[in-house]
Amino acid sequence: MAETAIPGVAHHILENDYASEWMGIEVLALSDGHATIRMTLRQEMLNGFGMAHGGMIFAFADSAFALACNPASPADPDSITVAAGVDINFLKPAYQGQVITAVADRRSSAGRSGLYDIQIFAADPGAEASSGKPGELIAEFRGRSRTIPKK
Repeated sequence: MAETAIPGVAHHILENDYASEWMGIEVLALSDGHATIRMTLRQEMLNGFGMAHGGMIFAFADSAFALACNPASPADPDSITVAAGVDINFLKPAYQGQVITAVADRRSSAGRSGLYDIQIFAADPGAEASSGKPGELIAEFRGRSRTIPKK
């Protein structure tokens, strides 16, 4: 995981999320209800057809979801926010060496429940920097969150 100044619950998540660390996720932006992350697709993240494994795209989007729905300073420090349910739609394939970016945004919240949309983009290395865009939309993830007591 890339070193960056990240406060509160998100910092705890990043310090203890070995899956995200293994994926090489870098946090680009983080605020209450929003997260932008990226990673480069490696060979061990591919399926038998040479494309990004759907489970890897899902796990990547889930990491953005977790960061977006756990604010730096939660209203109740004895609680955490977790996934209550998710859906994902795969729109296009991504390939080894491409940089994928997830942009997570809260759409609504009421009480202990929230709704988040995460868009996942893929771009060839360097294309993102030259165009200023995160690439082509390859998947859309919708997450429903629930705030629960810490154990």
